[in-house]
Amino acid sequence: MVGTGDVRIAGRVGLEHGERHVHAARRLRAAFPMLEFVPLAAATSGLPVIRLVEDKSQAEGAFTLTVKPKDGSNAEITIAGGPFSGVIYGAEELISRAKVEGGGILVPTGERRVAPGLAYRTFWTWDHSTNWELSQVGHQEIGVFNPYGKPPAGFLGDYTRLVDFASRNRIPSVVIYGFLRNSHGGIEAAKELCRYATERGVRIVPGIAIGSYGGVYWEGDHPYNLATWLKKNPQHAASMEKGVGFQIADLDFPLNFPRSDYTMSACPSAPETMDWMEEAVSWLADTFEIGGVNIESGDYGVCGCARCVARRNNEAEAARRVDDHGDSWSHTDMAENFPRLYRAAKAKKPDAWIYSELQWDNLFDPVAHDAQRNMPQGAIYQHTTNRTFWGRLQKELTRADVEKLPTQPNVLRCQFACQWNGDRRTERYAFNGRTFADMNKFCADVGMQGLTVWGEPSPYHATVELSYLAFARFGYEPTLEWDRFIAEDAAPLFGSVAAAERFVAVAEELDANIELPVERLKALKGEAREASRHADDEVSRRWLSLEDQISRRVFMGR
Repeated sequence: MVGTGDVRIAGRVGLEHGERHVHAARRLRAAFPMLEFVPLAAATSGLPVIRLVEDKSQAEGAFTLTVKPKDGSNAEITIAGGPFSGVIYGAEELISRAKVEGGGILVPTGERRVAPGLAYRTFWTWDHSTNWELSQVGHQEIGVFNPYGKPPAGFLGDYTRLVDFASRNRIPSVVIYGFLRNSHGGIEAAKELCRYATERGVRIVPGIAIGSYGGVYWEGDHPYNLATWLKKNPQHAASMEKGVGFQIADLDFPLNFPRSDYTMSACPSAPETMDWMEEAVSWLADTFEIGGVNIESGDYGVCGCARCVARRNNEAEAARRVDDHGDSWSHTDMAENFPRLYRAAKAKKPDAWIYSELQWDNLFDPVAHDAQRNMPQGAIYQHTTNRTFWGRLQKELTRADVEKLPTQPNVLRCQFACQWNGDRRTERYAFNGRTFADMNKFCADVGMQGLTVWGEPSPYHATVELSYLAFARFGYEPTLEWDRFIAEDAAPLFGSVAAAERFVAVAEELDANIELPVERLKALKGEAREASRHADDEVSRRWLSLEDQISRRVFMGR
């Protein structure tokens, strides 16, 4: 921050380009209802001014906030932001820095320039287990081939709340598997979500898989639904080498993969399959205001037809097939087919973020290099890690390793700190804030350009809320220190630094012990209950959500 002192704004304020930056203007009006915002062209001289300006020279999500005196005691404020989200982030920064006083606001003078430390910061979700609208039936917490059990309006109910949180906390993208289903509104609901998110500076990124995972239209009687297409073209079905499914070593219970239309697969070596996939991706990018596409090869088995076996006949593929997951996916399938889908999406949406999922725990695997040397530069190459492999990455991965990868740029995807790793409780509602902080810092240190984490449970649960805020803050500012995060981000949520630190300590004690003596649980429950008697409703809610976690364990006797 350059400069000292404050300027005061009260009464009428001239607002420039509010019609172009609709959500930034909306947020300013909502945050400062004591001010009367008028279009700058209609403002009389002598009024304070707020200018909203897109600056394409800045990175996406970067902004400059300039506050200086104008005409004596009035202020001239300029929010110049990078494409798509920068002006919105700058408006949120102004809101956070302003102090309400005497029917107006005080704003520190000077210039503040900030830019995201990691470019790609993403929530990963399945539609059926994303539970942000809590007052409805049909919540699920795990699964990949699940029907949608909520009311049709539940999709928009969940994801508009998620988008609001992402917009306010500088989380620029949300991956959605199950983006298109007839049961939650189909094309019209998906269009509305994209409109809503784009206006708020959040990219909606549908998730698809090559020849599996339902195609582009996850569920419904639609030409780009995989089951619909395969029933009309059964000759292009995959000849699966094994039964559908896999097991994750870091998850302490077996996964279930019931057979259904969801588990159907098409042969990726059939030219007709890829013609259909390319056409579908082009339709997706042309029909919806999406911010990107997350593309994978599918991870529940590979086609064993003669063409697929011959195409995968290389030393790297053969070497990796001896491990537990070697027959669950094929890097050769991805390397040969992803570029075509990448080009189809980019032709319709040149600025789209196109993620290429490189599957699990294999960043050191030679096939992640040899089979992908012809992958297009500019896609976002996503390396997924379970908890055990994360430990290995911390010990072994260096910046030189990342710079030598043939795929650029690269990001990590955290497959733990969620329901997919852990004991019978899983880690979905655990306090994962330190993990997300460490992963963001690590990505920045080794030259990874982003991090993807699961964003399905609601931040109503304060352990989840605090974890998401750590993900957002450390992703934007990886050099941040933990103590500063507690002081600046957590303490205001709990009333003091001491209260925030105590909340984290209790949550971490619960997470570290799958079982605790009932007397200890009762003591922690009493502490949370006492803290919940805070006068502030939101502080109270946070402690009550922790008390509820403890009460369930007391009820179960462990």
